[in-house]
Parts: sequence; structure tokens; C-alpha cells
Amino acid sequence: MNATLRHAGWVLRTNPVTAIAAGGTALMLTVAVLAPWLMPHDPLASNVPNALRPPSAAHWAGTDQLGRDIFSRLIAAARLDFAIAASAVSLSFLVGAVIGSFCGYRGGWLDRAVGRAVDVLMAFPLFVLAMALVAALGNRVENIIIATAVINLPFYIRFARAEVNSRRGAGWVEAARAGGDSHLSVVLRFLLPNILPAMAVQISLNLGWAILNAAGLSFLGLGVQAPTPEWGIMVAEGARFIGTGQWWLVTFPGLALMLAVLCFNLLGDGLRDILDPRMRT
Repeated sequence: MNATLRHAGWVLRTNPVTAIAAGGTALMLTVAVLAPWLMPHDPLASNVPNALRPPSAAHWAGTDQLGRDIFSRLIAAARLDFAIAASAVSLSFLVGAVIGSFCGYRGGWLDRAVGRAVDVLMAFPLFVLAMALVAALGNRVENIIIATAVINLPFYIRFARAEVNSRRGAGWVEAARAGGDSHLSVVLRFLLPNILPAMAVQISLNLGWAILNAAGLSFLGLGVQAPTPEWGIMVAEGARFIGTGQWWLVTFPGLALMLAVLCFNLLGDGLRDILDPRMRT
């Protein structure tokens, strides 16, 4: 553990981009967790006489068409978007890692059947598939989480299958079987924990993509519904006012989306450097 922490510190010191991404991710997560205490105004409170005001000392990111404080809505939206992304990625990771691990370990007809099912799922444009699922299930938050988890599932199944398949003949796996461990125990106690560091990189990348997916669904009217603060909704509402000069309505939620996705993607690259044992030599 100490060696891992020292290596992580070395990676962050020698790679400022990774350090900035880690700091940005930590800051955004802190804001999301502390959102109720950080919002200077009620994100749902309308004040029509104060509508479409530019950024000022009273409203750091301006106000929207109903006079609501955009900065407060950005903070509230961060809490919702991160919750959706974390829930969806956790669900797809848990299910996909277990299914992929057993397929990679057992091989045979089970591996082929699941592999063909994953191929069929990935043959569809994944965002279009998410749109279809939400349209069929209804645009509630839990259904957005399910749809996002489903389209992320193939990545974890394929990744876990490939990693376990390359390790199932290793000496320590044979030793576990020779010691009396069942196949279930070998997969869950030895193989699955062994591939978790490599899968952490995929988790980080998928978190950014899940945030973008949730925002995209809301932008199209299939995700979270107004007046709930959500970055995709804020971009959709602000886009109507770009031509009239109210640039702040779409700029700030767009920047929030861009920074969240960018930080998670860059953090994934850093995690790869931190968790890859070959980088420690």
C-alpha cells in the first residue's frame, strides 16, 4: 500500500495534467456532495423581474429566463448528474464484471453465447439505444440510470472476459483449485479482485461518458424533466437565447459538462499510470 501511494504521488508530481484532473475531479465531487450548503440561492425559485440578468456580484453566473440563479442551478445539477453517472456505472460494473469473469473462466458455449449477445448489443448506436430504452420505460431518473447502465454493460463484460481468460491458466489459479476452492470461489476471491485495478481505468472513462449521456438525454427531452436543475436541460433552455446575446445561459452549463468529462477522461489516463505495475520500474 505504501509503495502504491508513493508511486501515485510520483505520477501526480511528474504529470501536472493528471494532478490537475485529479484535483478538478475531487473539487467537483466535493461540490456535488456539499451542494445543499453551497448554493447561494434556491435553484427552483423564480424571480421574473430579475430574468436574463448577466453575471454579477449577486448572481455569479447570471439568471435564466425565469430569474433563477444559474450558479445555484449548476451546483444542484452537479449533484444530480454525478449521482446518475455513479449509480449507472456502478450497476454496469458489478453486473458486467461478474458475467465477463465467469465467461472468461468457463469458456465454451456460455462464453460464445454471451459474446454474441454483447456483439448484438454493440451493433446498435449506444446513445440511440439509450434513447429507445428511456422512451420505452419512461423518463424517470431510475430509468435513465438503467438505460445508461445497459449501454455501458458490454464494455465491462468484454474487458473482464479478456482479462480473466488470460489469467485462468496461471499458476496461482491452479494452486487455488488444487487447494480445494470451488470454481465460484476462484472467480470471486482470486480472479475478479486481480483485474479490479485494470478495470478502474474503464470506470473513470465511463463516468465521464455517463454524465454526457444523461445530459444528452435531457437535452433531447428524454431525460430529467424541467424544472429540475440538470446540465443538459440548462443547455437546451439556454440555446434558445444565444441569438439574442444571453450567452451565459448556455456557456456555464456547457463548460461544466466539458470540464467534468475532461477531468474523468484525463484521470483515467493517470489511473492507468498509477495502477500499471510496469510503470513502477
